[in-house]
Amino acid sequence: MHRPLLVIPALIASVASTFSAERPTRFWNLTHNTISEFQLAPAGTTEWGENQCKNDKDGTVDFDERLRVTGIASGRYDARIKDTSGRVCFARNINIKAGEVFSIEERDLADCGR
Repeated sequence: MHRPLLVIPALIASVASTFSAERPTRFWNLTHNTISEFQLAPAGTTEWGENQCKNDKDGTVDFDERLRVTGIASGRYDARIKDTSGRVCFARNINIKAGEVFSIEERDLADCGR
């Protein structure tokens, strides 16, 4: 009678893990501007990946819009962001978990220039 009680937590954990793996990872743009380029690199490197804005139907990410992010595993990343005004900024040491939403706000941006 006690054995089924041990199986239930393992089953719940397995289902939860599968469900989160099926959900897309998404970036939530909470900066002040529309973003035209969004690239990620492992934190502390300059190994920038593909422009994730290509995953959006119009190729940009407006304020308060969410963008599907592909090809990224859970971990810490730096982001290179270019907005439609031509400003390029960086957000450092972002914690990204696969299947979850992560956001970048204006206050997270640094080293902005043109």
